[in-house]
Order: sequence, then C-alpha cells, then structure tokens
Amino acid sequence: MGDVLAGIHAAWEFESDALVIRFERGIRTPKLYQVLRERRVPYEALASVTLAPGKRGTVVLHAVPRPGADPLMEAAAGQLKESSDPYRLVLPTDRETLAEYYRDELRALLPPEPGAAGAAGHGAGGPYDGLDALDGHGGPDGHGGLHGPDRGGVLDALGGAEDPYGAGGAVAPAERFLVAPPSGPLSFKAYDGKASFDGRAEVSFRWFWTGASSEKWKAGDQTFSVRDLCGIEWRSPDVFDGHLRLLARDGGPRPTQPDHDPASVVFGLGYGLVHESLPFAAAVLAAIRSSDRAPVPVGSRTPGAVAERIRHLGELHRAGLVTDEEFSTKKAELLAEL
Repeated sequence: MGDVLAGIHAAWEFESDALVIRFERGIRTPKLYQVLRERRVPYEALASVTLAPGKRGTVVLHAVPRPGADPLMEAAAGQLKESSDPYRLVLPTDRETLAEYYRDELRALLPPEPGAAGAAGHGAGGPYDGLDALDGHGGPDGHGGLHGPDRGGVLDALGGAEDPYGAGGAVAPAERFLVAPPSGPLSFKAYDGKASFDGRAEVSFRWFWTGASSEKWKAGDQTFSVRDLCGIEWRSPDVFDGHLRLLARDGGPRPTQPDHDPASVVFGLGYGLVHESLPFAAAVLAAIRSSDRAPVPVGSRTPGAVAERIRHLGELHRAGLVTDEEFSTKKAELLAEL
C-alpha cells in the first residue's frame, strides 16, 4: 500500500504505477463520486498535476488526464462542474505544504512528453511554474505566491480554469483508453425511455408512452450493436437539451433534434441525471473503442428480435399511430433483416 493523501470527499493513494482515487459515500459527497467509488489511474494516463487556491480556505490538487485516456472524461467533453470533477482533490489550506510535496512527487512519476519540457511541471520554473508568472510574484513564503495579495487572481488570469497542459505545452493524446470505465450503472431512466447496456455488446432503448415522441413510437423500441457504433454524444442534463445519442458507423442522415431520433434518449425533469447517464455513456464509449470494428454481416438480427419488432409495429398500427403504408413498408424492412 502506498502513501495516502486524504482530502474532502476523496483520498488519493500513490501506488508504484498508478494513482488510486477513492471517494467517500456521504450525504454531502457529490453523487457522481458515490457512483464511481474508486478509480485506478495509471500515471501514463496523466498529462500534468497542478495546485491552485480553492474556495473558502482550501487548495485544490488537480491531476489532469491526457486527452483520450479516460472514457468518463471523454464522454463528459468538458461539461462536468468543478465540484464533480473526479480528478480534483480539495484540501484545507493548513495542508498546503503537504499538498505541495505530493504534487511534486506525482509530477516526478509522470512520463515525460517529448518536446514539452515544463508542460507537466518538469521544467525549471519553480514549484508553481506558470502560476508564479501569472501571479506576478513568488512570495516571501516560498509557496509560489499563493499567500500573496493576488491569491484569488490566479484562476482569474487563467479565464476561470486551470490550464491543463501548462504554458503552451502540448500533450499527445492517448492512443487507447488507459483508465477503466465506471462499472455502473448500466441502465437509467431518461425522460422518454429507459436505456440499458449489457456491458459488452448491445445497447437498448425502451420508450415510455408518457415521454417519447411519435417518431420514436413509430420506429419502435431500439437495440443497437456496439459494433455498429462509432461513438456517443452526451449532453449534460444540467444544460438545455440534455441527451445521450448513439452515433452509427455508417454516418447516415439522422434527425437534428434528439427528441425525434430513435438513436437517442433525452433528459429533463429529473431524468438522465449526471451520476446516472454519464457513467453509462462512458461504459458504452469504452465498449465501442474496444470492439474489433469488424463489419456486421447482413441478417445479423435474430428472428426473435425481428418478430418482437413486428409485433410492436402491429400494436402501433392497430392503435392508429402508424398508417397502412407505413406499416407495410416498415414490416418489409424488418423482414429483409432476416
């Protein structure tokens, strides 16, 4: 067991080859942390580590993942709130010296990036590197100016966020995911349907009468093979028009609005919350990336699955939601898949 640095809502353990992040499970702990529980991050999956002032007498250690290294952060695409970022460790200011020590220790473990000296904190610019230059003074206390009069101005100078790759340094994206996807949840309720994932090969959407659009009802419940997909598009429910959309490999035309797209579920009114939909999206994305991407042969749908689709289509037809022509056309398409 390596050294452990405990912070607010999380603790970091420094193993020989990886940073292990363990999250608390308390009522005040962000729900995403409670779902993630623990994450093992190989040092090669990190681009840099920074230390910056936090809110209300805290400092924040931030281990910045390399682009393409973590399916959770790739799926989030920069939409996570700071308070839910699993790579931030918040500590009281009286532990700042200890935080500095572990920041430097962690930086020493990161693999060097060719041609990016100093980008991840390996340069000769002092403990706070680019932050000292932004703060405008080093400070007599030797802490890179964090205790100086401009303590709150460091993040302001950075436009409200830390620069993940240092002052102009370039970090090569990872060629594959280096961090395991979250183990769950593998199903959640969206506003217009229930999304489920078997953890390996198939994603399914089952529509709700109360929320699904007529376009989705006409298309029927959907099952997608991971091998038919090239990616996902997750939009946080904390912003307007939150949704999870599955992107097909064939790149064919699709409805602009997710509400009309049978390859997407939409969020809203307490459905599709971040701690439910984001780990799901990350798990699906990891499965897509790890698939062999071999073409799916014609007739790959099972007869049972096609029969179920036709049965559902018949129900819609009898209910008057599908015209005779639409019923005949869609039925012929389904039979052609056998």
